[in-house]
Amino acid sequence: MEHLTDTPTLKAPAERFTGDVHLNLISVPTEPARLAAALVRFTPGARTHWHSHALGQVLHITDGVGLVGTRDGNVVRVSAGETVRCPAGEEHWHGATDTNLMAHIAMVVGAGDGDGTTWLEPVTDEQYAAALAAIGR
Repeated sequence: MEHLTDTPTLKAPAERFTGDVHLNLISVPTEPARLAAALVRFTPGARTHWHSHALGQVLHITDGVGLVGTRDGNVVRVSAGETVRCPAGEEHWHGATDTNLMAHIAMVVGAGDGDGTTWLEPVTDEQYAAALAAIGR
C-alpha cells in the first residue's frame, strides 16, 4: 500500500488549456500500473485544447457545470455526479461553462511511454460559443 498525502496544486500549462485551470495529480503511473488521474478545476470559460487519448478517457464531474464537445459538433452539458467516457482516438475538449466553475477527475490509461494523450490546437472562441448555444446558453 502507498498512502499519498498532500499534492500541490499546479497551474495547467497554457499550451494545453485556455483560461485559468488548476490541477492536483491523483495518480502518476509507475510500472506496472498505467492509470493517470488528476482533479482538474476550470474557472468560467476555461477549457482544454482539442486532444485525444490512445486508450480513451473517463471524466467524472465533481463540482459545477461544464461542457464536453467532440469534432463532429456533439456537445453535452455535464454537472456534479455525472461521468463521460471518451473513446480511444476521439478528438474532444472539456471545460467550464461561461458562468460556472467546473471540476472533474480525469482518468486515462497510458499506452507505452506517457499517458497516450495527443494535444492539438485550442478550441476557438467561435467553437466555444457554438457549444454554449448547443446547450441553450
